[in-house]
Amino acid sequence: MVARIVTVAFEGVEARRVDVEVQLTGGAVTFMVVGLGDKAVAESRERVRAAFAGLGLALPGRRIIANLAPADLPKEGSHYDLPIALALMASMGVIPADALDGWAAVGELSLDGRIVQVAGALPAAMAAGAQGLGLICPQACGPEAAWAGDTRVLAAPSLISLVNHFRGSQILSAPRPGPMLEGEAAPDLRDVKGQEHAKRALEIAAAGGHNLLFRGPPGSGKSMMAARLPGLLPPLSPEELLETSMVHSVAGLIAKGALTRARPFRNPHHSASMAALTGGGLKAKPGEVSLAHNGVLFLDELPEFSAQALDSLRQPLETGEVMVARANAHVRYPARFQLVAAMNPCRCGSGGLGKGACGRAPRCQADYQRRVSGPFMDRIDLIVDVPPVTAADLALPAPAEGTAEAAARVAAARALQAARAGVAGASQLLNAPLLNAQVSGEALERACAMDGPASTLLARAAEAGGLTARGWTRTLRLSRTIADLEGAEAVRRVHVAEALAYRQAGAELERA
Repeated sequence: MVARIVTVAFEGVEARRVDVEVQLTGGAVTFMVVGLGDKAVAESRERVRAAFAGLGLALPGRRIIANLAPADLPKEGSHYDLPIALALMASMGVIPADALDGWAAVGELSLDGRIVQVAGALPAAMAAGAQGLGLICPQACGPEAAWAGDTRVLAAPSLISLVNHFRGSQILSAPRPGPMLEGEAAPDLRDVKGQEHAKRALEIAAAGGHNLLFRGPPGSGKSMMAARLPGLLPPLSPEELLETSMVHSVAGLIAKGALTRARPFRNPHHSASMAALTGGGLKAKPGEVSLAHNGVLFLDELPEFSAQALDSLRQPLETGEVMVARANAHVRYPARFQLVAAMNPCRCGSGGLGKGACGRAPRCQADYQRRVSGPFMDRIDLIVDVPPVTAADLALPAPAEGTAEAAARVAAARALQAARAGVAGASQLLNAPLLNAQVSGEALERACAMDGPASTLLARAAEAGGLTARGWTRTLRLSRTIADLEGAEAVRRVHVAEALAYRQAGAELERA
């Protein structure tokens, strides 16, 4: 007799179907797990053996073969313990033979028979529901899996509770979805004194989803302003919430099934490797760019990141996804994020002007800024010089406008972008192609209808050699966002001039 149950193998955030088959045959007494599993899968037989002993069950004195099909699909992780154990119990007659019909299962077993939490419960539940199956999972994963909508979820604390459930002596109730958290309140822009030009750039970046770089000496407020960007952004839409939560589920970052509509804000240290940023490692886990999906990735001390790590971000900045290439598989993760970065003008900090100026300027500045490649800089829409904060600025009272007022203008600009895209409502917007930063082709030409003076100014800037083809497109997008913040229907010369000012700062940095 062959007992079967379904489980999943994770390829990025996609959960692919795997059929677990267990057969008891004659021959040498052994327990084999076949089907291209990794070390954790091979160790499942020992955890299953110990868990059965904890229940007072002995493995049959026969040849036990557990097959994970398809055999050419790599399997990784400990979540195969539970489906193997359930199929084995069905083949032994411990639970009814048809008890596993219509179910998929994920879960790790402890040595005493408890079912331990595993990562990826939400995408596993989504995949099971798409196949018309329910999901059996650890009790700790139940609130997370319950977010999968209409999918039946059976969350069990132990193997014995599942045996009793299938025998009808103890019925397990369906879990309820975990809480929806509001997330931590973002700090207020009202705390930032002075730096009106930088705050204007921050508002433009928030309105259109544009990439932004602050450049200035230490203590000028670069990181302080970057931390206030999430407060200007709208909450995640339901679709974005599902996308983001599936990435975090695979990474094991959802605690007690709690989700949040706050946009992710990731701030990796500059010592982060390329694999840490883009994903990889032994099990091709998602990196910072994917954990920032639908949110913000903040890179402080930008030139201190390795050149290889920074250049690995060029593809996801353009395509909104990252491919982790391995010898036996290619794993794709979503990576549609907004980049905000900060850097000092030189390694000494202050640059070549003012009190405390670098004695090696301008060579020190040039050497330091060359650590960031030109193609990477070409993907940044706004580059803003942040001057030191003066004592006069610090003595001023708190600004009249803070995050709430700026967020209202951002919401109004995003509503115009949603209307152009034909989307009802303005809150689902870090999603391409709704934001100006992601619009291209004919949609961009229709959105960026310019008057004569604006077209002339942009053409002259391109002829002067200050814009690449990518820079032309990004200037158009930036101009459209500036016009949206003003509520203007057409892109005028003043909008293009402001956009070019931010882009020219980038051109100067690339030539340094």
